[in-house]
Amino acid sequence: MAQSSTLLGFVHRRRRGAELFLLVLALLVGVGAYAAVGIGVEGKVPADIVGYGGWLAALVIAAHVVVRVVAPYADPVLLPVVAALNGLGLAVIHRLDLAYETDGRDSTPSGFAQQQLIWMTLGVLLFVAALIILRDHRTLQRFTYTSGLGAILLLLLPMVPGLGKTINGARIWIGVGPFSFQPGEVAKVLLVVAFAGYLVLHRDALALAGRRVVFIDLPRGRDLGPILGMWLVSLGILVFQRDLGSSLLFFGLFLVTLYVATERPGWLVVGSAMFLGGAALAYELFGHVAVRVNVWLNPLYYYDDKHGALSYQPVEAMFGMGWGGLIGRGFGEGSPERVPYANSDFILSSIGEELGLTAVIAVILCYGLIVERALRAALVCRDGFGKLLATGLAAVFALQVFVVIGGVTSLIPLTGLTTPFLSYGGSSLVANWVIIALLLRISDQARRPVPDLSGSDDDAEADSEATQVVKVQ
Repeated sequence: MAQSSTLLGFVHRRRRGAELFLLVLALLVGVGAYAAVGIGVEGKVPADIVGYGGWLAALVIAAHVVVRVVAPYADPVLLPVVAALNGLGLAVIHRLDLAYETDGRDSTPSGFAQQQLIWMTLGVLLFVAALIILRDHRTLQRFTYTSGLGAILLLLLPMVPGLGKTINGARIWIGVGPFSFQPGEVAKVLLVVAFAGYLVLHRDALALAGRRVVFIDLPRGRDLGPILGMWLVSLGILVFQRDLGSSLLFFGLFLVTLYVATERPGWLVVGSAMFLGGAALAYELFGHVAVRVNVWLNPLYYYDDKHGALSYQPVEAMFGMGWGGLIGRGFGEGSPERVPYANSDFILSSIGEELGLTAVIAVILCYGLIVERALRAALVCRDGFGKLLATGLAAVFALQVFVVIGGVTSLIPLTGLTTPFLSYGGSSLVANWVIIALLLRISDQARRPVPDLSGSDDDAEADSEATQVVKVQ
């Protein structure tokens, strides 16, 4: 075929036609859900369905055209899955907007769906810019230490007096006039770049085994500096910013990339022990940490207590998801607006109540697909930096989804992170669209055939791991 070529046993296909077909299905999910909300809540198809559907389709098709032109060998599944999640999230946020307008509480704002669509537009624009400007992901390796420094500064910004804002007990926001921004969302991207660049250069030293304890090779004491530093950073976020989710996300991100780079399980043992020990210490020393853990362990006990505001969210979410059952009550037949911040932190409980456990499982499978395709890009990538970068971005999604869904379902203590592409929140949405652009760039570079390998020892060495015939789709 004209769009296929063979490289050392790998069969490379552009698969842009398959991506376009999947994008049509994704648009049917988003626009169909928006229409279903109007029918279920108001008894008619929304009057702006043509304008809304056209705007959404224009964004998605524009992203597809750019991928087709500048990254023709990129993974064909990532963009459609993201478009489906984003479209479903917009429909659920619109459903909650309608509920807020009719529940009689004038203090509850609405119009979040329109704002989210604007944030999606900005996210797609940055997605396009990232793909056009960044033609080779290895360029990012030059900014290893710059990215690390930038991430640290962004994490410290909420602590600046007059600039940082405390929302729902967590000081993870900065405010400029009427606008709020969560710098940690950008910091997580910069941290992935910094970790990947650092570990490519120092993984040999970090891979050296130290003392053997219970059949596990623990790292040498002199090599514990990086993990000790990240442990202190994560504890600082937990204690001073009161954000368990970001603390777990950043430390887990570093631990996963460190393990992948060194292939030493001892790092996982040491890192897990340090995080659990630090969390236990914070529980004993700081009251706000203890309150969150106690409410998590006994939410119904604290429901009418002085900490009822913290337990009200998870309890109402559990009631709603229990009411939804397997297939849900249908759009307009539930009361998801009873859960505070249902359009952001607890949007999954809204989906569980009105679309049921089946839809929740489908959403989790979509996130699983994103992580799987990111790890696939890491496996076929030809350079070490790209492998670690793709693995780190996959870990970001996996850890964030685990932390959010775990908090909503009371598997772990409640956190303030957003569900990627579903929840209302401009900072998260824009940052996650950029992450998808980076993953598509890495997969395009990995799947793109090299014109001439016959006289290049460097290329032959780079592809020496390609020893089997694998069909990459």
